[in-house]
Amino acid sequence: MPVRTVVGRAEAARWQGALDLLRLVSRQPGITRAAAAQDLGLSSGSAAEITARLRDLSLLDERPAPPTGRGRPTTTLRAGHQGPLVAVVDIRHEDWEVAAADLEGDLVPLSRGRRPGDNPAALIAALRTALDEVRRAYGPRLCAISIAVAGAVQDNRLVQASTLGWHEVDLGDLQNGHGGPLPLLIGNDASLAGVAEARRGTASTARTVLYLTIEVGLGGVLVDHGRPVTGATGAGGEFGHLPFGDPGLACPCGARGCWDLEVDGRAMARHRGDPPPTDPWSYAAATLAEAAGDPAAAEAVERCALAFGRGLAGLVNALDPDMVSLGGFAGPLREAAGEALTSAYISGLMSFRRSAPPPLCPAVLGADGPLIGATEIAFDAFLTERGLTEWSERQT
Repeated sequence: MPVRTVVGRAEAARWQGALDLLRLVSRQPGITRAAAAQDLGLSSGSAAEITARLRDLSLLDERPAPPTGRGRPTTTLRAGHQGPLVAVVDIRHEDWEVAAADLEGDLVPLSRGRRPGDNPAALIAALRTALDEVRRAYGPRLCAISIAVAGAVQDNRLVQASTLGWHEVDLGDLQNGHGGPLPLLIGNDASLAGVAEARRGTASTARTVLYLTIEVGLGGVLVDHGRPVTGATGAGGEFGHLPFGDPGLACPCGARGCWDLEVDGRAMARHRGDPPPTDPWSYAAATLAEAAGDPAAAEAVERCALAFGRGLAGLVNALDPDMVSLGGFAGPLREAAGEALTSAYISGLMSFRRSAPPPLCPAVLGADGPLIGATEIAFDAFLTERGLTEWSERQT
């Protein structure tokens, strides 16, 4: 066998051990080196050698573990304090936020602002300024820019943001700036929030999670063993545009009868006889707050809960999750009209599912969900043999 082949395989094996350890520390920050070795099936010597290499590359830090009695002392493993970071961006309906995040998923909020009008060019300019500040602050530690956006994403492009009135918006200019271009990843905000909940939130113990969130419209994702199921081009998960609604209603997406139009602030306003709200998010928040004492608000909320429960049952029948995670207004909607929502959900399930329906669990990561999900996807791309090779070359 050629010597080069043997060396190549040995080098690949060394990188694989390093990648496995970094992924484990990302999932379980503070794990002891001994526990990590046991989890990965490594000898104590191999674990020590891999940890030393990663420490030398600033990818991991080691700290003495608290003594636990007899036995050889061990250390705890954390993300390197001078290790790689990603710049994460959340583009929401009314505002935006930029943060930095490390391998453990810890967010450092850096800047935020209101969306400057309806022209995407103005928003891109504001984000470019904010990202240039991140680049200047963290320099070569930045390994990617990861963007969560309230819109449909296909092949890493924002192709449509219906509620913003945007189509085919080019965000590519954001990867350029001080220090040169960085890899750019773009994802739907609801899909990324679902990834975050499945990996780091209340759904982290489930194998297959259906995540649904109501903001302005409804979105979500199916996450199977920690991986989002987003289709051939990445545009899957647009659950709000399933035809679960009134076919007489035209949706800004271009379709008719979208589920979006039955569950959010626009639906609540329609049920109360009010004109379409300029800010459906704020209208939904106010209506949910008023539901306990205002019969008209309570009726509007109940009708939305019924529509949400029926559609939810259809998705469970089709996708077979073992847990449903509810984000955004979906949780408060259940709290305000739980009987109506649950009744619609259970009655819409196929009979064999009713004895043990997938539980409906509130999401726990809140507004940080899309940013945490964007971090997860960015480090998925970084934690490869190529990613570690490029990082190590920058350290020498």
